[in-house]
Amino acid sequence: MKQALLVIDVQEELVEGNEKEQAVFQKEKLIDTINGVIDKAKKVDAHIVFIRDRDVAGGTGAGFEVHRDLLVPDHAETFDKLATNSFYGTPLLEFLKEKEVEHIVMTGCQTEYCIDTAVRYATVSGFDVTLVSDGHSTKDSSALKAEQIIAHHNVALRGHYNVDHFSDVRPSHEDLFQPKHNEYRKEYGM
Repeated sequence: MKQALLVIDVQEELVEGNEKEQAVFQKEKLIDTINGVIDKAKKVDAHIVFIRDRDVAGGTGAGFEVHRDLLVPDHAETFDKLATNSFYGTPLLEFLKEKEVEHIVMTGCQTEYCIDTAVRYATVSGFDVTLVSDGHSTKDSSALKAEQIIAHHNVALRGHYNVDHFSDVRPSHEDLFQPKHNEYRKEYGM
């Protein structure tokens, strides 16, 4: 099975914050976790894709770049987006289909926006998805603390399905590139 790791919007200014925006929740832990997942992806020869949001840091400079502490492999792909949806207006879907990817492991920022949208869009687009439960983060909102938003999405997106394809939510210490989606198919009689 061909697989991909998608690292969404883990950009310098989004993660670290600035004079107007707070840093993401547990930023150091997030970076360490994603680096561990990148290492796992390399070991199974998964495609590794970084997505950058052009809204971050005005789309230029050091603040726009992938976070300095992420270990970006030389062979990784990078796509820039203008929307919340990593697939909208980018070559991501075409790239994944061309590479015959069936399973996507997802990490990144921000949980309730770009991560939620990418998980749901990917299942509709014919992929099984594993969201890394400790590999995504966000900031406090006016309604909820970041920790609550993350916990809510870990529950809401586990087992989310669109007829044929499912999302699963698993911690980074598990073998993320050994998907468990067929267990859901059995559970739902598919």
